[in-house]
Amino acid sequence: MQPQTYMKSLADQNRPLSPLWLRWLIIFLLIVGIVFRFVNLNHKVYWHDEVYTSLRSAGYTGQEIGQAIFQNQVFTAKELLRFQQIKPGSTPADTVRSLAVEDPQHPPLYFLLDRLWVQILGEPIAAVFGSLLTAPRLLAVLISLLSLPFMYALALELFASQTVALLATAFLALSPFDILFAQTARQYSLLALTVIASHYLLLRAMRLSSVQKVRSRDVFKRPPPVWQHWGLYGLAVTIGLYTHPFFALTLVGHGVYVVLDAIADGQPDSIKQRLAGFWLSFIAAVVLYMPWLVVMVLNFQRALDTTSWASVTPGFDYLMKLWTLSFTSLFLDLDFGFDNPWTFALRLPIVLLLGLAFYTLVQRCDRSVWLFVFTATVVPFLVLALPDLILGTRRSTVSRYLISCYPGIQLAIAHLIATKLSPKPHYLSRIPMRSTASRFRLRFTPYMLTFINRWFWRVVLLSLFTASVVSCTVSAASDTWWHNVPSYSNAAAARRINAAPSPLMLSDQGDDFTNLGDLISLSYRLNPNVRILLLNQEANWVTTESFKSQIDGATVLAFRPSNQLRRSLERSHGTLQLVLPITPLWQVPAK
Repeated sequence: MQPQTYMKSLADQNRPLSPLWLRWLIIFLLIVGIVFRFVNLNHKVYWHDEVYTSLRSAGYTGQEIGQAIFQNQVFTAKELLRFQQIKPGSTPADTVRSLAVEDPQHPPLYFLLDRLWVQILGEPIAAVFGSLLTAPRLLAVLISLLSLPFMYALALELFASQTVALLATAFLALSPFDILFAQTARQYSLLALTVIASHYLLLRAMRLSSVQKVRSRDVFKRPPPVWQHWGLYGLAVTIGLYTHPFFALTLVGHGVYVVLDAIADGQPDSIKQRLAGFWLSFIAAVVLYMPWLVVMVLNFQRALDTTSWASVTPGFDYLMKLWTLSFTSLFLDLDFGFDNPWTFALRLPIVLLLGLAFYTLVQRCDRSVWLFVFTATVVPFLVLALPDLILGTRRSTVSRYLISCYPGIQLAIAHLIATKLSPKPHYLSRIPMRSTASRFRLRFTPYMLTFINRWFWRVVLLSLFTASVVSCTVSAASDTWWHNVPSYSNAAAARRINAAPSPLMLSDQGDDFTNLGDLISLSYRLNPNVRILLLNQEANWVTTESFKSQIDGATVLAFRPSNQLRRSLERSHGTLQLVLPITPLWQVPAK
């Protein structure tokens, strides 16, 4: 890129948003995005993964709960929900042990924070808002708010443009995906925060490594020691690794960027400082992460068993569809059905906009800028996608696993919009749009082209914001959303069970032993009069007189019964009626 072109690019970006109403509209929408994080916080189903967050934080293991409840006994919803509260006599060590034994792929940091938060503020928050869901979800919301100032600082550090920084922050604030997971009692809002913060701290440390040292007795004239900034970056990396193992995707992207930037740079002294600072920070973070790394290695088979669902081989068209849904959900999240063409047709303009954004980055930005955005976005994606393409797995189709890629996309689109929102053009002559041939003939003068271009990109920006606001509104009004799999239909199942006369829900651990999380998830929505009969693996017990006495006079609904249990019920009670196929929920014929 020519120096004149680059300076013109910086000048365009540093112009304030024009007109003033557009600037205030974006600030207003940024506030709207913050408010959306608190809207209907308890409305959506408390799904399987959230249940396990509370279960682990409370100090329980799934095995001990399973042994306690699947004993051919009747429970109420309130009795099952006691396993979501802090285990009596437990300590934070029990939380760590629960993860180490059953979920070693999940580091303990967020779960320990959740335990501390619930212990201190859980009861007061539940008393004020009247819901057990508020406290754990409120923690995730508050963490997500910290991402906004870091995104502003990151964009400002990268582009030196307040316009880009404001747009990027607004895109993050209004992102349907980010709001969805900000309201989820899981570690993903903390993961997004550490990704954005580590981006910012890396860029800042690299820039200050290139600043010439100033020797002065005046401390205000001396820049802070570079090692402090590399130390903060190392701390952010350590927090990221202890939040989620897929933060390593971000770390790989940082390593690729630092190496490529060093190769392209022609200043040996600054290269040595940057490489030394990065690798020392990396080594320090790995050393601090070593205790949990040992836990993962010792329980590696357990981690594989827990994530065995990813070994299902999808087709390439399935991968492409899920990738499209994931990357466009940052701006549009309206689902008309996976096989409905409108689901993807509405997202095609965003895909094209994203391609143009990365092209514009290369054309208008300095090498170090576009290289960082590329490596922060493309490298984490390829690390997940290439094994899926080669081995036939599908981890890259899980939207929350791609969190490391999303800030780069928001930065690229913000930069594109900032460069296109040119200021109001000046007249090139006294009568710029008048033609000598005809009074009504339209001439495409430079003024006219600039005018059309300016309004076209305003419409694009307002369309993106409109899509985000509509998506967030529809999502906020819904009691379930696509990210609630496998608990997507639990709200419908709870309504069906509550509506039955003298309802009795029966279930067992299921064919894949995953019913525990969804049974507790249902318990948040079941009425107090619903009885829950949980059976052990001895399915023939349903043929005994003891079982018949338990269900006498009740409307019996079987929630996700194992195949063995369903066959036993049909042998002893007749053909079951499927009343909710998506769950599935079966009604047992009355005798």
